[in-house]
Amino acid sequence: MESANIRYQQAKRVTLLGAVINVVLAVVKIVTGYFGHSQAVIADGFHSLSDLLSDFVVLIAARYGSASADRAHPYGHQRFETMATMVLAVLLMLVALGIGYDAIRHLNTTQSPDQYVLWIVLVSIGVKEFLYQYTKRVAHRVKSKLLYANAWHHRSDAASSLIVLIGVGGALLGWTYFDAIAAIIVAVMIVKMAWNLGLTSVRELVDTAVDDELLDQINQVILATDGVVALHQLRTRLMGEDILVDVHVLVDPWVSVSEGHHIAQQVHLNLLENIERVIDVTVHIDPEQDEIAEKTKQLPTRVQLLPELEQHWQSLPSYHQVQRIGLHYIEGQVQVDVYLSVELLAQHSTQELEQQYRQAIAHLTTVRYVVLYFT
Repeated sequence: MESANIRYQQAKRVTLLGAVINVVLAVVKIVTGYFGHSQAVIADGFHSLSDLLSDFVVLIAARYGSASADRAHPYGHQRFETMATMVLAVLLMLVALGIGYDAIRHLNTTQSPDQYVLWIVLVSIGVKEFLYQYTKRVAHRVKSKLLYANAWHHRSDAASSLIVLIGVGGALLGWTYFDAIAAIIVAVMIVKMAWNLGLTSVRELVDTAVDDELLDQINQVILATDGVVALHQLRTRLMGEDILVDVHVLVDPWVSVSEGHHIAQQVHLNLLENIERVIDVTVHIDPEQDEIAEKTKQLPTRVQLLPELEQHWQSLPSYHQVQRIGLHYIEGQVQVDVYLSVELLAQHSTQELEQQYRQAIAHLTTVRYVVLYFT
C-alpha cells in the first residue's frame, strides 16, 4: 500500500506541474495566434489545452489505479489507468479533427502572421520538450503506462510546435498557406498518436497476451522448475504494467497431493522471482495429458466408489483391518491402494491377500487394479 501511495504522489506531482504549464501555454498561444494572425498557433494552443484535459484524466486514474486490491477488484485497480488512456486517445482524436477542420477552412488566407509569433513558438518547443523528458523519467520510475502516454503527449506538442514554427516561417516569407498546412500536419500527427494509444488500450482491455518473446521466457521458467514434466494451456493477460499467468502443469501421476501442491508453489515463486512484471500465477496440476484425462471424468467419485468396494470386500476376513484406502484416477480407470495392518502377514502371504481383494471386484470395469500396502 505504501509503494502505491508513493507511486500516486510522484504521478500527481509531475502531472500537476504539466497542468500548470499547459494552462499558461494554451492561453499564451491562443491569444498570440489570434492577435498575431496565425491559424497554426491557435491550433497549437488548443493542442496544449487538450494536454490540460489529459492531465486531469491522469490525476484521476493515478489516484484510483494505485489503490490496492479489494473484494470487488481482487486483481487491483490498474485497469483504471487503461480506461483513462482510452479516454485520452478519444480526446486527442477529437482535438485533431477540430484542428484539421479549422485549418482547411483557412487554406486560402492571404494574411501573414506577425513576427513575434515565432518567439512564442520557440519557447513552447523548449518547455514541452522539458516536460516530456521529466514525465518520461517519472513514468519509468513508477512503471505507469498512463504517465508514459502523457509524456508522449508533451512530445507531440513539442513536435507540433516545431511544425508550426516552419509553417509560420514560411508564411512570413510570403507563402501564407504554409500556416494552414502546418496546422493540418499537426492534426494528422495527433490522430496517429491517438490511434496508437487507443489500440494499445483496447488490446489490454480484451486480455491480449504478452508478446512471443516474453511468453517464451515464462515457458522456460516453468519447465525449469523441479517436478514439472510438461505444460499446456499457458495463458497470460495484462493488468496495467503487470502480468497475470494461468498454466496447466503436468507432474508424475504418482506424486502425493502435497508434493503436487509444492511443485505448483515452486512454479509460482519462480515466475515471480524471474519475470519482473508477473504479479499473480494460477497453477493447475495435471497427473496426465488432458486428452487422456477426458476418459477419467466419467469415473465414480470416492463417495460413490467406496460403498461399492465395501460391499464386495466386507466378507473378507482381513477387511476389518483396513486402515485407509487411496484412489488414483489414471488413464481412464481407478487404481485402488489398500492399507492393511502389517500383523496380517503373520497369517497370510501378500500374494494371497492381493488375490482375494482383486478377485472380489474383478467385475468392476472402472477399477484398473488393486495394490496392498502394509503399515
